[in-house]
Formats: sequence, C-alpha cells, structure tokens
Amino acid sequence: MPTINTDKVCFVVVKARELESEDEGIDADASNATDDGFVSVLTEDAFSTTRDEVASFIEAMDIDEQVELVALMWVGRGDFAANEWNEAVAQARARHEGATSAYLLGVPLLASFLEGGLAEFGESCELFAADRQ
Repeated sequence: MPTINTDKVCFVVVKARELESEDEGIDADASNATDDGFVSVLTEDAFSTTRDEVASFIEAMDIDEQVELVALMWVGRGDFAANEWNEAVAQARARHEGATSAYLLGVPLLASFLEGGLAEFGESCELFAADRQ
C-alpha cells in the first residue's frame, strides 16, 4: 500500500494533464510565429513553466516518495498488480538514477497511469480536483 500522500500524487496528475493539453497546442512544424497565429509562442512559455513547476515538485519529494510515485505509475500502467506493490517499489528503488521528474514527464499518459494506480488502491483525485475549483 502506498504511503505517499494522495494529494501529492494528485498535484502531479493535475499538472501532467495541463502539460498534455498544452502540448496539443504546440505546432512543431510552424515555420515562424506568424504562421500559426502566435499559438506556439503562447503555449511554449506556459508549457515550460508548468513543466518546470511539476519537475521541481517531484524533485523536492524525498527519495521514498519519488520511488513510490514511479511504482504507482507502473501499477497504473499494468506493469505490476496492486498485490505486487512491494516488488514494484523495490524495482523502482533499484532502478532509481538521475532525475525522477525527467523519467516520469517522459511517460505518455502519465496522469492516466497515476490515476489508474491510485484506483488500484481505492484512492482517487476526485476530492483534490473539487478542492481546486
């Protein structure tokens, strides 16, 4: 059973969703800002700020929280079942090197996988999302 605070996981989920939606607005093929109506200029700055914010948040977590965040993502992705939690944590700890945020933010569908992991343990971000509105 995860010991990481659910609100911390949910904060990462919310920010990862923001990154997913902002990423859709960036046109990587635009030759210049006027070609795309300055959309990429506006979204790239926000994307960078949000990415930096969530990366800093993850890196500020202690090692145990970072390891559990990775393990929770793996459970949500289906790499491990909830009853294999201790094994998932052990593997995440053994593989930990470098910036955890870089690994996690490089995972497509990070928010969905974290929410799926929480659901496997009977948790959700429903109350967290309601508190933010």
